[in-house]
This record gives sequence, C-alpha cells and structure tokens, in this order.
Amino acid sequence: MANPVVAIVGRPNVGKSTIFNRIAGQRISIVEDIPGVTRDRIYAKSEWMGQKFNMIDTGGIDIGDEPFVTQITEQAQIAIEEADVIVFLVSAKEGVTDADEKVARILYQTDKPVILAVNKVDNPELRAEIYDFYSLGFGDPVPVSGTHGIGTGDLLDLICKAFPKREAVTEDQTVKFSFIGRPNVGKSSLVNAILGENRVIVSNIEGTTRDAIDTKFVTEDDTEFTMIDTAGIRKKGKVYESTEKYSVLRALQAIDRSDVVCVVLNAEEGIREQDKHVAGYAHEAGRGIIIVVNKWDTLKKDNHTMKDFENLIRQEFQYLSYAPIIFVSAKTKQRLANLPALIKRVNANHERRIASAVLNDVVMDAIAHNPTPTDNGKRLRVYYATQVAVKPPTFVIFVNDPELMHFSYERFLENQIRAAFDFEGTPIHLIERRRK
Repeated sequence: MANPVVAIVGRPNVGKSTIFNRIAGQRISIVEDIPGVTRDRIYAKSEWMGQKFNMIDTGGIDIGDEPFVTQITEQAQIAIEEADVIVFLVSAKEGVTDADEKVARILYQTDKPVILAVNKVDNPELRAEIYDFYSLGFGDPVPVSGTHGIGTGDLLDLICKAFPKREAVTEDQTVKFSFIGRPNVGKSSLVNAILGENRVIVSNIEGTTRDAIDTKFVTEDDTEFTMIDTAGIRKKGKVYESTEKYSVLRALQAIDRSDVVCVVLNAEEGIREQDKHVAGYAHEAGRGIIIVVNKWDTLKKDNHTMKDFENLIRQEFQYLSYAPIIFVSAKTKQRLANLPALIKRVNANHERRIASAVLNDVVMDAIAHNPTPTDNGKRLRVYYATQVAVKPPTFVIFVNDPELMHFSYERFLENQIRAAFDFEGTPIHLIERRRK
C-alpha cells in the first residue's frame, strides 16, 4: 500500500525547502548514502510517531521560464492532484501578501485537508503576527520555525491526524510489478505491448494512486501478475510535460506498491541523470529491480553493441550490480516474451529465505578464506548470522563490535552470500549487531 503524500505549497521565499528539510530530518530510519545514487531534493520519505509518509517540495519543481504567477499556480496544482494533505506555508515576517492570497484561491478548489503553517516565527514576539493569517480562510494558523525547529512537532501531529483513513485490504498474492523511468522512454508502449503479447487479462482494478488502473493478467504457465500503473500515465497538460521531475512523483507511488520494478532506459538517447534519480529510489526502497533497455530495434548494431551498452549501464549504475539487464523493443516485441519469466524469477529471489544453518556455513567458510579485519589491534569476531526478513532479504550478523565491520568486509560477505544463493535482481541488507 502506498504511503500518504504531503505537499508543501506557498509563494517563493517563505521557507518551503527549509521546512521540507527539517521534517525530513525527523526520520527515524535514515537510509545511508550509497555511492552512485543521485538524490533529488523534490522528494523525501519521512516518519512521525510510527506513521510513514512521502513529501513533495513544490519549490523544487522547476516549471521553466514561465511567469511568477504561472509557476506558483502550476506547482500548487501538482500538489492538489498528487497529495493527500497540503501544507500551505506563509511567512510571519512579511505578513499576508497578494501572492499568499493567490495561492489560497487556488487551494480553495480542493477538498483535501489544507494545514496553514506560519513560518519564521523565530521568537515569542512574532506569535502576535500570526493572527492576520486567519483572513486566508484555513482555520487556526500553526506557528513554526524551519530554522530553529520550533513547532514542527505540532505541525507533524496535525499532518498525521489529517491523513485519510486507509481501509484494510486483502493481501494480493499476485506478482506486482511496474515500469518506471523518465518521460519518453516507452513505458506506455511496453505496457500495451505486454498486454497484447498473448496475455489473458483477468481484470482492471483501481489502484491506490489517483487515476491509476492496475491490470491483472495470466501468462501461459498460469502465473498471475498485477501490472501497476505509474500514476498519471494518462494525464495530459503542460505542467506535467514541461518538467521531468514530475516523472519522479509518478514513479514513487508505483515503487511503493511493487514487488519488482522495471527501470526503463531509452536505447536511442542513452543514460541520463534522471534515469539515475528514478532507479535510486527503487534501490533505496529495497524492491526487486530489472533494467529494461527499450527501443533496441532503433540502433545500428554490431557484435559488440549489446556488451558495450551493458558495460555502460554497469558503470553508471554501480549500485545496481545485482540487477539483470534485458534489451527489448515494444515496437517489434523483441525479447518481450522473456520479460514476465524474468520478473517472476526476480520476485522469487526477492522473497527467498535461507535456513540459518546453511547461511552460517557460507559465512564461516568465507571468514576461513578471508579472515576478519583488525582495527587498533582489535579483531572483528563474527559469531552468528540469521535471516530476519524478506522483500528484500535482510540478514543480521552478530559480532563482538559493529564498529569493526569495515564496509569493504561487509561487501565481501554480501558477495559470498550472493555467490552461494540466487539473489539476482534483489538488493540484500546486512545489519551488524553486538552479541549480548
């Protein structure tokens, strides 16, 4: 189930990005930086009091050379369409401005919860200034300071309280997958080609993302798949077509709900920075990943073309070394029939469990061939390893001191586990804990 979405909206210079970064810093579980993953400030995963949610910083959405009023209008429109809760941010230092009133008039059009937050209330004297903002018509203003963190807890409480109630859903046992990628890589063509490739469509189901339709289909070996729409594939309009960053918002919702994510590249255009943005989110989310190179039919090829392209992918996506690569054409259906079987295999690896006894045999053999490192005369000791989760496979390694586990030795153990078991297509997580 996709996490609820919060959008921060307001005119320029009210501190949207400061509040965005402040709330993102409240996360309980922080994903470590991974070399090669390009991050985009427009989006963050956050958590407050056990409630996980996603955030959009509309100030990071660049509409191009559009006039000022057009920019804030289109950014607010994105928030209205994509968010579950909207934070309307204003500034205590400037008071109510004409631009604030313009944003307010746009937000009157939505029936979604709007929370009015007054930023830059950095001292008690400024609290008296917030009452003017009642005139905007969104109820009690919430005083906050993005710089000092004042009031962010109260704001987060109100945000979580405003989230829509999620109905319990029956666990879907089908293999859920999606195509993600920047605009014009051929996601829509792949969807249509897959469904036209001798597949029996079982049903179309409304997704948890607005305007998304998930499609169930069965392959010849009776495997049931659910293809998740990337949220907005049918939407038209300049605001969506003028910013590649919006493709990230489409992809994030699909990633949350997928078991396996197909990262689509355009063979004609090669690898772009935006491809790394989108793939990085799927990797951080711990989903199974397949790299799909579409439009392969358009290239002039020799005996080395495929290998050279594969080497380029491995160089640019070093953190996805585990992901299989498939070269396809939605237009000619080249190798497309092989994709469902590959998705099925990656999903099986994503939920694979390894018995503790077998796992420890592999880990101890690895240590025997490559002894643990020492630091200041103290040697790392590995006592025991066990798998604690799937999707992705997660292993806890009990040691004498987690600080002694150098990242290079952790990578060595991961490689040994991958060599012993089939984890192609899925990240695996290793967690070091001190043995009590």
